[in-house]
Amino acid sequence: MAASTDSLLQLARSRAPADRGHLLLALVELCDTSQSGRVMNAPPVQALLSSIFMSVVVEAERDIRKRLAEKLASAAWAPAALVNVLALDDIEIAAPIIAASPVLKDQDLVRLLLEATLDHQIEVARRPRLGPPVVAAILQQAEPAVLTALAANTATHLTPADMVKLVEASRRIASLRSPLVRHPELTTDLAQQLYVWIGQSLRQSLASRFRLDTAALDAALADAVREAHGGIVEEAPSAVVWTREDEREDMERRLVAKLQSAGQLRPGYLLRALRERKLSLFVTALAALGRFEADDVRRAIDSKQPELLGLACAAVAIDRSVFPTILDLVRRLNGGHPDGGDEGARRAIGAFGSFSPAVAGAAFRQAIRTV
Repeated sequence: MAASTDSLLQLARSRAPADRGHLLLALVELCDTSQSGRVMNAPPVQALLSSIFMSVVVEAERDIRKRLAEKLASAAWAPAALVNVLALDDIEIAAPIIAASPVLKDQDLVRLLLEATLDHQIEVARRPRLGPPVVAAILQQAEPAVLTALAANTATHLTPADMVKLVEASRRIASLRSPLVRHPELTTDLAQQLYVWIGQSLRQSLASRFRLDTAALDAALADAVREAHGGIVEEAPSAVVWTREDEREDMERRLVAKLQSAGQLRPGYLLRALRERKLSLFVTALAALGRFEADDVRRAIDSKQPELLGLACAAVAIDRSVFPTILDLVRRLNGGHPDGGDEGARRAIGAFGSFSPAVAGAAFRQAIRTV
């Protein structure tokens, strides 16, 4: 065993590509020889793995770390320190570990939610059979993309209280609505609440599943819309206006989601949407690109602080030279907002500093809370 340890350590320290390949093959062979937990849990084997894992993870090329993560994803015998290091690696490497490793415990997953990137957090929320502490941490953080992944995770049990929180959040987070409509733990009472702010196609699905009294719900919805308009709009027209607006937004969300899944949603699409005078599509696309809440983007463009829009655009890698055109088009389509005149525009350009898009995104999320 000592000889094996020395040879593996020598391979781990080597910079030669051939040696890196040999190291990977040696580790894979070691994994493959384990047909039972007893072999890999044996102290000599654990000592061997623990002695070399830092060299492998820190010094090995990306493709080697990726193949190692894939190999160890389902291994109950894998050293906990190695698994936790791989879980914090680039998301392409970490994803199989986060999704399946039996070595990761609730406290490890909560730590990922607190310390890792948004992509890592989403993978945590997708993991089957999450424990109550992990679900509680996701709900407490209330990150829209992570909440949406949790709502779509039907392999995790959610308590009635958890479902109430998700349904309440779906009022402001549109991406939650579709998975909640199909969630096996949605109750009739929550379905009636959810019915009020979903699109027409989702309403039909919800009504069919729970046999809802759609006439009564639509009447209540029309009353609410009429009251929101101060009684100026009549019942029938107000219901039609609300439904058309909701359907249009739902169509835009589906379009943006389709573009994103196909890898076709790029920053240049924002300028195209504005030139086609589609402000709400611009909002939806910017929110998707930046992983922002659409309501936060709307608040930014309705504010007196154009630098908020600047931060959001910087976060999705809009070029500094393009931003003045975007700001001008948004103001034309949005009644002059975000206002602030030429001075506001100059402040907004300052959002395109030397910091990274990730920093700009974090700054936007922090600043929008004060608006």
